[in-house]
Amino acid sequence: MSRNTAVGFIKSTAKRQMNNRHLGMKEDDLYSGYNDYNPLFDCKELENDVSFQEAIKSSHGKRAHLQPSSGHFADSTTGGRPLTSSSGSHTPMPSSVSRPITAAAQQSGAARPISAISAAGYSSSPTRCPTFDPLGQSRGPAPPLEEKKDDTPEEKIKLLEKKVNDLITESCMAQSMGNSQLALEKAREAERMERTLERQREQSGNAEQVNVDLTYAVLLNLANQYENHEMYPEALSSYQLIIKNKMFTNAGRLKVNMANIWVKQKNYPKAIKLYRMALDHISDDYKEMRIKIMQNIGTVFVLLGQYSDAAASFEHIMSKSANVRTGYNLVLCYYATRDADGMKNAFHKLLAVPLDVQHEDKYIAANDDIKSNMLMEVIKNDKLHQMERDLKARAEKYVMTSAKLIAPAIEASFAAGFDWCVALVKNSPYAELANDLQLKKAMTFFRQMHFDQAMKILKEVAKQDSRVKSAAANNLASLFILEKDYEQAERYADLAMNADRYNPGAFVCKGNAEFVKHDYVKAAEFFKEALRNDSSCTEALRNLGLTYKKLNRLEDALDCFLKLHTILRDSAEVMYQLADIYELLEDPHQAVEWLMQVISVVPNDPKALAKLADLHDLEGDKSQALHYYCESFRLFPCNMEVIEWLAAYYVQTQLYEKAIHYFDRAILVQKQSESSGNLQRNSPQVSRRCAMSSLPGAAVSGHGPQGSPRLRQQTQEAGKDEGPPGTESKSRAGRKYKKPKNRQCGLSYGEHAECSQRRARGCACDVASCLQRALREQQQHQRTGRVLHGPAGPPRRPAPNGRQEAGGRRRLCRRGPRRRAAA
Repeated sequence: MSRNTAVGFIKSTAKRQMNNRHLGMKEDDLYSGYNDYNPLFDCKELENDVSFQEAIKSSHGKRAHLQPSSGHFADSTTGGRPLTSSSGSHTPMPSSVSRPITAAAQQSGAARPISAISAAGYSSSPTRCPTFDPLGQSRGPAPPLEEKKDDTPEEKIKLLEKKVNDLITESCMAQSMGNSQLALEKAREAERMERTLERQREQSGNAEQVNVDLTYAVLLNLANQYENHEMYPEALSSYQLIIKNKMFTNAGRLKVNMANIWVKQKNYPKAIKLYRMALDHISDDYKEMRIKIMQNIGTVFVLLGQYSDAAASFEHIMSKSANVRTGYNLVLCYYATRDADGMKNAFHKLLAVPLDVQHEDKYIAANDDIKSNMLMEVIKNDKLHQMERDLKARAEKYVMTSAKLIAPAIEASFAAGFDWCVALVKNSPYAELANDLQLKKAMTFFRQMHFDQAMKILKEVAKQDSRVKSAAANNLASLFILEKDYEQAERYADLAMNADRYNPGAFVCKGNAEFVKHDYVKAAEFFKEALRNDSSCTEALRNLGLTYKKLNRLEDALDCFLKLHTILRDSAEVMYQLADIYELLEDPHQAVEWLMQVISVVPNDPKALAKLADLHDLEGDKSQALHYYCESFRLFPCNMEVIEWLAAYYVQTQLYEKAIHYFDRAILVQKQSESSGNLQRNSPQVSRRCAMSSLPGAAVSGHGPQGSPRLRQQTQEAGKDEGPPGTESKSRAGRKYKKPKNRQCGLSYGEHAECSQRRARGCACDVASCLQRALREQQQHQRTGRVLHGPAGPPRRPAPNGRQEAGGRRRLCRRGPRRRAAA
């Protein structure tokens, strides 16, 4: 009954919905169907549901959970009966009590589904259905993976290949880091491991599956490491193994490496043979590599002295791919063969080589944009721009050197040759070097003692607006200083400063001009300005130290020369100046130490040895003073101060026979000096440099006339006007250590006034005559039984305890003859 009622209700409901939909379509009702809902979700009629009420009142107090069902709405199996309500006839919600459970559900223990949500895995009974676990975590951890077996031959081969590759990588990394010994060990280990790999392949029957690239890499790396360790036979053997193996493609290129080894061993014919064999293995597609091999062949021909063959190789390169280095080598080869036409043609080709370097103007900002200026500042000093500058500087160096080399050889005179080179350079991309060549021409005139022509060229260059204008004016200022034309020197020094305010040489020349005018304060200011422009300017630092010595600012002078010593570690002049300053500062121990360093650098300098002996004498160390004076006399036997000290020393020690030898030398030197008109008292090495040090050196920006003998003579004459620092220190006030007045003679310290006056005039023959008179008196007293240890004179009363009397005479000593006999 209830089943028929439900079926009728469903049919009537479906018919009513179809009618409503049809009416809605006709009436075009947009909101129709929104109030329809499934009658199963109607809970308002639960109070009228008899089955529901009985289930509540029955002994089964709990209502069963709704189960998902695979079916649709209520059908003949629902077992419900229609209920009437105000909204129409509805099918009541079925009760779980009136619904039997199937046998399958009873056996499985799961509730029977009654709704469409069963597919998601939901259930109303947590005890009778499985737990929600979409990821399957309740099944526990996954079983462990099966271990990969490494005992198979294929796996062993792959493992060995990986180890060999790792060893090659470690060897290359060690070589790049400078650890060549470790790199060689790794390369050898890689070779042993590769042999083990080959045996493993043969045992497993996979001998045909050879890794050719791995074998090639192992042998090549081993050969390179042998070559780096200069193990040339082993390296050649490794290269031979690669070349003889036909499986290696392009192995013939390695003959270039073998040829390089033969060049290192100076086996040039074999090297040329291998280079040519390598050329045969390289196709024309590799143009750059073939050019490099041809350059090597030309270089080896130069080493063999076959300049014609080398020139042929370089000519071939210049016709195929011209470059600056090859053009320069071609010029040298033609110069070696004395081929004037060849030199001209080669210089033409050198100037025609394009540099492919962008102009410097591209690094200048065109507007005031901050970002653009910052970008320009960044790229102005990057590695690419630095490489461009180096390339341009190298090309200019080759051009300048070639012009200087061939100028005297291509024409009858070097001046005509320079003019030809200058005219050619002006019409080339190196037009800026024309004035540099003019400057080189002037320096060549200086070396040839043609000063007028040199100064004429310098004046012409100084008038032009070029980058060498400041250098030319700088050189002119230095020349005028040496010629004592101080007005012209100051004029050109100002011109050099105006041409380039950042040229330290210009300020040095200006300071020199003020120095020779004895305006030391202004000179010091200009030297400081030169150091502000270039802190490594040694000329400015040296001249500033000399200026401080003139101003008696010894501490500042000491700081300058100590800084200069850090730059010029082996300069004997700097160390001599430091010794002189420490002597003026009354620190003789430091002065001795610096003089010892001077002797270590210049062991044969008699002036330094005499200075060191003088310091030891002032300290009272007669033995050291005697040693260094004797060394100075051995190197320069014409220094009167050394001769007089030695003669006086031997007179004081009663060794008259030796004293006679030195006084004979003094007489000979005096005669020679009288014939020449002056008495030479200076040594030729450090004393000459110190005489030049009194006049600040001229800074010439790399183009100075230091090589001219006439200019060196003028420099010495200028130094004599001021007096060398090593000699003027003896008369300065405040010196603590003073020499004895009669130290040169040594005969007596109170008598022989007339002889002392003559000695003060530098008359050495009077000293010798006094000595001869003393020797005659000594011989007379020996015949009478008396022994005298001093010059002849009236007898004196012996002083007690063997001390010297007030008159300056020494008493007779019994130990005198014994000491003389021992000597």
